[in-house]
Amino acid sequence: QLAESGGGLVQAGGSVRLSCAASGSIFRNSAMGWFRQAPGKVHEFVAGISWNGGKTEYADSVKGRFTISRDNDKNMMYLQMTSLIPEDTANYFCVQRSANYLTLGRWNLDWGQGTQVTVSA
Repeated sequence: QLAESGGGLVQAGGSVRLSCAASGSIFRNSAMGWFRQAPGKVHEFVAGISWNGGKTEYADSVKGRFTISRDNDKNMMYLQMTSLIPEDTANYFCVQRSANYLTLGRWNLDWGQGTQVTVSA
């Protein structure tokens, strides 16, 4: 199971760090990612990280502003979000991949509660 936290209301230009707590032993062997869903829109990929943190990928819209990381000892994943803009307003979800690398397997799109990030202008 995955549990997201850390969202809130932030002003444009501000920063926030999201956390994803994972239970179960397969976390440390799985690639992980963050998706988001803005009001009235479909879920979109934000960032992904390989099982050991050696490879990361980002959506073009967040490159240079967001950083994904993980701590396998703590079964935690993070998304550091900086230079936030109103278009980043969305519910953010952490997602597990069915393989250890981002180029293998597929995302397990079993959406949890997510954590809401609202960026005010």
